[in-house]
Amino acid sequence: MGAAGGPGRAGVALGLALGSAGLVLVLALAAWRRRRRPMREVLFFPSLPSCTEGLLAQAAGPEAAARPCPCPLPQRDCSLSRLLRLLLSARRSLDLCLFSFSNPQLGRAVQLLHRRGVRVRVITDEQYMGLRGSQIGFLRHAGIQVRHDQDTGYMHHKFAIVDQRILITGSLNWTTQAIQNNRENLLVMEDAEYVKPFLDEFERIWEEYNPINYKFFSRDSK
Repeated sequence: MGAAGGPGRAGVALGLALGSAGLVLVLALAAWRRRRRPMREVLFFPSLPSCTEGLLAQAAGPEAAARPCPCPLPQRDCSLSRLLRLLLSARRSLDLCLFSFSNPQLGRAVQLLHRRGVRVRVITDEQYMGLRGSQIGFLRHAGIQVRHDQDTGYMHHKFAIVDQRILITGSLNWTTQAIQNNRENLLVMEDAEYVKPFLDEFERIWEEYNPINYKFFSRDSK
């Protein structure tokens, strides 16, 4: 009867078993993805001399990528190129909280993200934002939101948050001097328990440095 009328009990049981095994496999794969090891990386500086023009050109689009690169330096993996790739991986947001920002390659990467539609916010130090070579003026001119302190102390943080999930922090100021000559470090991590305090700190400072709170004249001035 089983052979003439259908798969029979054995066939049904086998089908159910295979279906259950497939479901278990799907659930196991989903659990593995949830438990995948978060990104953790350490970058040390000074960075090896390397051409980053190709990397920035690719991010700018096909037309820019098709142009010949005039840079004589070799294109190779280095701490600066890895930092640029991390920044350019942003799809939704990039929050920067930086004491000093004058490196032009990093400045171009931030502007490219802004043009791509990524929400970029920058917090910086009032005394250092106006120094010669600072990228802050270029970022503001591009339409990127920038806020700064008006305190007597420095806004000395040095961290970035990509898509509210990847934290980049360490001793590095985003200057060419620091990248090419100084002994510096950056720690990159995707652990939510560490990213969240930095997100909270950024939001706290962002509200504290709201331009409506700026005071351009001394309270004692008349």
